[in-house]
Amino acid sequence: MKVQVVPTVFLKLSSTVVGPNVDVILPHNATQSDYEAELAIIIGTAGYRIAAADAEKHIFGYTICNDVSARDVQLATSQWTLGKSFPSFTPIGPAIVSKDEVGDPHELDISLTIDGETLQSSNTRLLIFRVPQLVEYISSITPLEVGDVISTGTPPGVGLGRTPQRWLKPNEEMVITIEKVGSLRNRTVAER
Repeated sequence: MKVQVVPTVFLKLSSTVVGPNVDVILPHNATQSDYEAELAIIIGTAGYRIAAADAEKHIFGYTICNDVSARDVQLATSQWTLGKSFPSFTPIGPAIVSKDEVGDPHELDISLTIDGETLQSSNTRLLIFRVPQLVEYISSITPLEVGDVISTGTPPGVGLGRTPQRWLKPNEEMVITIEKVGSLRNRTVAER
C-alpha cells in the first residue's frame, strides 16, 4: 500500500455540524453513507505558516468527529466537499478537552461501534500525519482561525473498505470513543 506524501484536505460546510445525541440524516440522493471515527484538533490561537514545532501553541484542545461521508457522491468527482456536506454529516463532541488534559494526542485508543458491534478499533499512534504536521501543512496554505476544527484521519474499518462494503442504515446508533476525550453518540434516521 502506498502511503500519502501530503495530507488529503477537504472542507466540510458549517451547515453539516451537529452535536452529540443529534440524529444523522441519511439523504435520499445518496445510497452509500459511511462513518469515520476521528480525533479532531480545536484551534485556540490563530496563525499562518505555523511551524510544526510551534503547532501546540495554537491548539486549544481536542474533541471527537464523525466524518460521515456519502461515498457515491464523494467519489463521483475528484472534489470531496459535497459528498461530505449533507446536513448533519459532521457530528462533533461531546466536549472539547484541553490539550493539557489529553497529553500526547498520539497515544489514544479510538474505536467506533454501531449497535454495539466494533467496526473500527485503533490508536492515534498510527495516524499517517501527526498533529504538528497537519497544522503546519494546512497553515502553510491558509490561515487557521480560532475555533477551526481539523479532523486527523480515520482508522481502518470504514464501510467503504470492508468486504462486503457496509453502509449506514436508518435506526443505527454510532458510538465513537477516544481515550481521554469521551464518547460521541448519534443515531441515524432516513430523510423524510
